[in-house]
Amino acid sequence: MKRFAGLSLLVWFTLGTLAVGEEKPAIHGLDSGDIQRAVSPEGAAYLERLRKNTPFGTNSFDMKGLRAGMGTRLEPTIKDVKLSKVKVGEIPCEWVLVPGADEGVRLLYIHGGGFVSGSGGRYLPLAAHISAAAKCAVLLPDYRLAPEHPFPAGLDDCVDAHQWMIANGPSGPAPAKATFIAGDSAGGSLTLTTLLALRDRKLQLPLGGIPISPTTDFTLASESLKTVHDPIISSKTMPIFRDHYLGKTDPKNPLVSPVFGDYHGLPPLLIQVGEHEMLRDDSVRVAKKARADGIKVKLEAWPGMFHVFQSHEPLLPEAKEAIEHIAEFVRVQMSRK
Repeated sequence: MKRFAGLSLLVWFTLGTLAVGEEKPAIHGLDSGDIQRAVSPEGAAYLERLRKNTPFGTNSFDMKGLRAGMGTRLEPTIKDVKLSKVKVGEIPCEWVLVPGADEGVRLLYIHGGGFVSGSGGRYLPLAAHISAAAKCAVLLPDYRLAPEHPFPAGLDDCVDAHQWMIANGPSGPAPAKATFIAGDSAGGSLTLTTLLALRDRKLQLPLGGIPISPTTDFTLASESLKTVHDPIISSKTMPIFRDHYLGKTDPKNPLVSPVFGDYHGLPPLLIQVGEHEMLRDDSVRVAKKARADGIKVKLEAWPGMFHVFQSHEPLLPEAKEAIEHIAEFVRVQMSRK
């Protein structure tokens, strides 16, 4: 894979762990071939602005406000994007396709929101950027949300959406040339668990998975939940998200906590996470587990970055580069097909 020029600091992990000091960031466990660059001035300034805010859930958990915010529809910033609403059974979905993209290359993007909020409409700008960079069609499903629909409702919807996407594109029924699954936060978790469920149900797998800042351990054992000051969201929210989503499900169930999963037989993974995330170590640990099971994993930990930095508009230099890395991952997997 080519190495991209840019201002961001990118870490391609092999084995090893990530440790970051809050005052003087340091990333340990790198090999001699790992790439290190300075954080962009724009990224550093953006982080400082974020730190002036109070992270969600610090003082209270406002479900109504969270759902209102995460349910807001945001229009794409790329011109001439084709948006097409469809239904997969009872699941509302929306296709995002930029001019010049290949309708046969399809990426299922699973939105975040703590399993209790969020909508595909909020992710239209990011989906358009991915469609433009990877030259693919992006499908955004509005999977069922907890607590009204706890596990496994959302997971089942994502499995069904991928199965439908194999045979249907933005212009109607047509076989896919290739499929991918991506998502962030709760959607990053669902990216991993959808892959596990597809394999276990002996259904067709995509060529690759792209979890962004995934939630991977609902036993809440990751050290970064205690040590990282996340400017976006408080770690106090995690038990609340867990209780809403899991109901009576064992938090060690791999289909809710994919860090405990068996990754044999899954496609390659590209995992992206920011330095200043309470969920940072969830990514490090799941990457280590998947590698131990023989899966090819690229883990990108972006110093100076925050939860799902790829989605903040206008795009930071780091976000542009991260999206290009997603596109390159798609191209590489396509070339190996």
